[in-house]
Amino acid sequence: MKRRTFAKGIAAISGTALLTGLYTYQVEPFWLEIVHHKMKITNLPKELVGKTVMQISDIHVGDKFDYQYLIDSFNQVAQLNPDYVVYTGDYVSWNSSKQLSQLKEVMQHTVRGKLGTAGILGNHDYGHAWSQDYVADDISQILTDSGITVLRNDQQSFEGLNIIGLDDYWGTRFTPSDVMGRVDNTTANLLLSHNPDVVDLDVWQGYQGWILSGHTHGGQCKPPFLTPPLLPVKNKDYSAGAYDLGDGRHMYINRALGHLWQVRFNVRPEITVFELV
Repeated sequence: MKRRTFAKGIAAISGTALLTGLYTYQVEPFWLEIVHHKMKITNLPKELVGKTVMQISDIHVGDKFDYQYLIDSFNQVAQLNPDYVVYTGDYVSWNSSKQLSQLKEVMQHTVRGKLGTAGILGNHDYGHAWSQDYVADDISQILTDSGITVLRNDQQSFEGLNIIGLDDYWGTRFTPSDVMGRVDNTTANLLLSHNPDVVDLDVWQGYQGWILSGHTHGGQCKPPFLTPPLLPVKNKDYSAGAYDLGDGRHMYINRALGHLWQVRFNVRPEITVFELV
């Protein structure tokens, strides 16, 4: 009886491990969560109250997972008819120029905002070792051709909402001084920065408002009640969700739509919809 009980226990453990493995590999990486938040923006024109900003981040088009999932996700959230859409970097998992044609295929289904669509680059958009400018330029052109205004240390006003975009912190063109000194703090501003570590740098020149980031993927795997063990940031407090930075700035870190490795546990892929207030 003891042998039989032991065997049953081993079988139960093995079965649980198998189901968990299947879940983390085949279910959660493709189980999209649409997360809703309110976003308070100073100086917001009254006609923009109640409008929506959709954040899509880290789609990672490439060979590491079936990117039909990205197309299906785009088609799904397009039905929400967002007023603004912002993309916060890492459009590819770069291996070769093949990713450019793959990205073109996916971006045929680009989700666009009724009032404006903007994007920034991430580290993976700079190719190998985050150092290939031509990769970043080619990706920027694909995004532009898809109706996305690419902001590389620049800003643009879209129907009363000024969107500021910083180029990637790890890339070759991170020069926030090109734009931060030109930001008008009397307007309604929203800032995009792929890597959340940027919030700890001395580059802000008095900016107060929301910062939308990605990059971390929320760690992709997170033990319950614990910090994710793998986060590609210096400040390990920055994993996912909303942060009050205590000086008039607030940051939101999106958990990513795509993934570098096809595994997620307790960190579902995310597209975020903010209601402006």
